[in-house]
Amino acid sequence: MAEVKLLGAWGSPLSRRVEMALKLKSVEYEYIEEDLANKSPLLLKYNPIHKKVPVLLHNGKTMAESLVILEYIDETWKSNPILPEDPYDKAMARFWAKFIDEKCMPAIWQIMLSKENEREKAIEEAIQHLKTLENELKDKKFFGG
Repeated sequence: MAEVKLLGAWGSPLSRRVEMALKLKSVEYEYIEEDLANKSPLLLKYNPIHKKVPVLLHNGKTMAESLVILEYIDETWKSNPILPEDPYDKAMARFWAKFIDEKCMPAIWQIMLSKENEREKAIEEAIQHLKTLENELKDKKFFGG
């Protein structure tokens, strides 16, 4: 059986998304919790570029960055596909995943990190991005389909 390990952090939505994909695919894996305030030698060894979670280890191969890991999981374990088969639909799924990573998540983090006098602006920006996603979901059972 393949050896799969996931280095993650309980508070990281990016780690959670990889965990969900592994569970959806029924992949057995070992979860290794990282303390991001005191990064382990293991994390620094396997993600020396970004020094962050998540990191997936599979049969001696290492990969970082959650969207890259998700595509790898989807292509390696074929059951319960994450991405659509149609090339256009797949491209659109990647587009929206990138939108969430580059627009929504930073805006949401900004709410938590901003000073009180800047918080209202951060909230408005986050709401605007979330409304964009909501419009994309209209009349659909699932996001992207």
